[in-house]
Amino acid sequence: MPPRVLIVEESLPYRRVIREALISFRHCEVDDTPNAESAFEMCLRREYALLLIALPLQPFSGIVLDRLLAKAYPYAHPGTHTAPPIIYLLRPTEVSQIYDLQRDARVRGHLTIPPKLDSLLSLTQNLLPPLP
Repeated sequence: MPPRVLIVEESLPYRRVIREALISFRHCEVDDTPNAESAFEMCLRREYALLLIALPLQPFSGIVLDRLLAKAYPYAHPGTHTAPPIIYLLRPTEVSQIYDLQRDARVRGHLTIPPKLDSLLSLTQNLLPPLP
């Protein structure tokens, strides 16, 4: 079974672009949602290999979503010790916030919005297998 990725971003066009890029170049399945609450519920129901999370979300921020998942994910998925790795989706005005977030070992970097294909592929290179 291919690894599963969850994209949490309010913008439907950005979610679609990221989804299509991942499906076209990586061996994975992709789920997406526009809000943090449904993302939390999805992560409790399914195991994910990678999370792509925007900072501004409703009803709570991507940072709060990450903190909740870090605590709840191992309880929902016995045998896992931590939540999946994260790539943050940042607007240009939010890039300064990544320095504090990168202290967490699960944070694998950030992708600026609008997304660039080469950046996405570079960030996912060691996290998702290439297409066979």
